[in-house]
This record gives sequence, structure tokens and C-alpha cells, in this order.
Amino acid sequence: MKKIIHVMRMSILVNVVLAIGKILAGWLGSSGALIADGIHSFSDLVTDFCAILGSKMAAKPADKEHPYGHGRLEYMTSLVIGIMILGVGFSVIYGAFSREITIPSVFVIFVSFISIVAKLCLSTYLIRKGNEYHSNVLTASGKESRTDVISSFVVLLSSSCMQFTNEIPILKYADLVAMIVVGILIVHVGFGVLKENLSAVLGEREMDRKVQNEIEALAQSYEEIYHIESIYLIKYGSYYCLDLVIHMDGGLTLIYAHKIIDQLEDQIRKKYPDIQYFNIHMEPEEK
Repeated sequence: MKKIIHVMRMSILVNVVLAIGKILAGWLGSSGALIADGIHSFSDLVTDFCAILGSKMAAKPADKEHPYGHGRLEYMTSLVIGIMILGVGFSVIYGAFSREITIPSVFVIFVSFISIVAKLCLSTYLIRKGNEYHSNVLTASGKESRTDVISSFVVLLSSSCMQFTNEIPILKYADLVAMIVVGILIVHVGFGVLKENLSAVLGEREMDRKVQNEIEALAQSYEEIYHIESIYLIKYGSYYCLDLVIHMDGGLTLIYAHKIIDQLEDQIRKKYPDIQYFNIHMEPEEK
């Protein structure tokens, strides 16, 4: 949890600088698209705070009411992030239709380029750490930051096109079109985050076939275990619960069968530390 918070603090610092810089540059350079992009960066800042809060709540240990811990609070936080992203996207699209047409300065192009480089580095870092720590919050924040890269590129392109408005008059609408495109990109990511985390809240099982095959191989390395009826990996935030139904020699004593199961759990836990909870059901079977 401390590692996740450290990552989010770095993201907050980058987003504060970028948001303030883009909004000021958009105001001074007469670019509504860059201002919208700055607002987008401020939404990243808010989602970072939500991510820190969600990670702290999800790290609470298991208790009587929550035997598998509080990991799914991370999904709830990601849902809030998704809703906020949608709100920002729709507000940007709405603002495009009330924006006056002005030609942005060349300074806007420079700021957009700097923003692209910074957000590309940040989004790549967040997604990589999200995968490393199995954190949906970090991954969602990274994907949201990735749209900031695209939106900044749209602003860069529109600002560059508008420099040629005297030669091609229709290019004066490039800034307004860019605002709409940025808004659509933000909305798209918002829907994606909502879809992914709603599925996780409903208890979607993990579909990593390689991991399942390796767990099956470990189980079937015991001659007392005949075959596996079912295996499910359920994700709870940054950790998993393994649900396993196995068929064992019906002639074993209960004590010996339980010993085999304990050994299997230890092997799985050593190989996959992210699997923290086990629910293994034994079915007796005659030879």
C-alpha cells in the first residue's frame, strides 16, 4: 500500500504542474482546447487523491464482517474515478459550443509538446506500476493519463493548423473541433474504467489460463489427488482468493487429507504470494 501511495504522490506532483501550466498557457495563448486539456489534468489530480484514499481503505485487514479483506474498495474508488472522468468529458464537449473563435499563439504549441512528453512518461509509469502491484486504481489512473497524452497531441495539431487560418479560413474552427475531440476521448476512457471495475465488483473470475494450469499441475503432483473439478481465481483488489474443488482418495483419513491440502496451500502461496485466501473443497473418490 505504501508503494502505491508513493506512486500516486509522484503523479499528483506532475499533474499539479501540468494543470496549472496548461490552463495559464491556454488563457494567455487564447486556446480553449489547451484550457480544456488543463482541466483534464486537474481531473487527473482529483483521481489521484481518490486513488490514495481507495488504496488506504483497501489495505484494511480482514475482519469478522469481511473475511476476505477490503480489497474491493479499490474497485469502488475506480468507479468514482470513472464517473468523474465522464463528467469532465461531457463538460469539455459542452464548453466547445460556447467558445469564441480566436487564433492561439505559437506558445501554445510549445506547451502542448512539453505536456505530451511529460504525460506519456507518467501514464507509462502508472500503468507499469499498476500491473506490478496488481492495482486497478493505478491502472485506471494511468489509462486516464494516457488520454491526456492524446488530448495534448490534438491540441498541438489544432494549434498548429490555426496558424494557417489566413491561407485556409476553415482552419479557424480547429480549436473548437479539438475541444470536442478531447471531450470524446475523455468520455471513452471514463466508460472503459466503469466497465472494467463494475465487472470486478460483481466478482468476475481471473482468466489467466497459464496460472490456472500451473496450480492444477501442483495439485496433481500429489498422488492422493485424482483430479480437479473446478478452479477459480477471484480478484480482491491487489490480491486473490483461490476457490478449488478437488477429488481425493476416499480411503484417506481426514487428518492425512487435511495435511495434503495444507501442503498444497503452502506450495501455491510460495509460488503466487498474491493469492492470500484459499477455499479448497475435497470430494472423496474411490480408486
